[in-house]
Amino acid sequence: MTTVDLAQLENWLGGLLWAMGRVGGLCLIAPVLGSGVIPARIRVALVVMLTLVLAPLAPAAVDPFSASGVATMIGQILIGASVGFVLKLVFEAVAFGGELVGQGMSLGFAEVVNPGGGGSTPVLSQFYMVLVTLLFLALNGHLRLIQLLADSFQTLPPGPVAISAEGLHAVVLFGTHLFAGAVRVALPAVTALLVVNIGFAAISRAAPSMNLFAVGFPITLCLGSLALWMGLRALPGAFETLQNSAWSLMHELVGG
Repeated sequence: MTTVDLAQLENWLGGLLWAMGRVGGLCLIAPVLGSGVIPARIRVALVVMLTLVLAPLAPAAVDPFSASGVATMIGQILIGASVGFVLKLVFEAVAFGGELVGQGMSLGFAEVVNPGGGGSTPVLSQFYMVLVTLLFLALNGHLRLIQLLADSFQTLPPGPVAISAEGLHAVVLFGTHLFAGAVRVALPAVTALLVVNIGFAAISRAAPSMNLFAVGFPITLCLGSLALWMGLRALPGAFETLQNSAWSLMHELVGG
């Protein structure tokens, strides 16, 4: 008859819980793994699969049934959520840049249903989001994210102390990249559209009787589409710059 050691059972259970906390916190907020486009059953299966894979890497030095075990579980969820939130800011910065381009092209009123975030979003914002999502997957960013999560159990073992106050402050400060990244993404197209609008201003002064609302909209739309097509060349570089800053902060959060 096989006997089960209670201490060994607590170690197994602790490893599963700590891994589930980090994976669940990450998949709750991360833009690709936690996307609302993925059905709930698949997301739950993904969390369970990653938990089983990463559980042997999670040292169980804390009793999961104690008060410190509850605090440790909350800390693991906070670690995963913080990492996912930093990465989500990168995608939201690109989406915000697409919204700025759409407003410059007079397409701010054109909206589509956003299955990932719910509600509606500007069409160019959704277009930019799809592009960077495909780029993220093509560059194996999802595998890199799972690797970061696996390494975090060695650099930041589960315990009552999770992310420091300085780390949380760094996450809040990283929110400024949302606006700086949006400007970096939208700058080429917005600059070209600004030149077009300045030209319209000169025309309105030279020919006040011309109806610029009837003439300017199709011209702005056509030239904006051309500027958008040419500005897409700068999108991968801007997205890579934002990603590098995000990866650096995520490694700092987990002690890497």
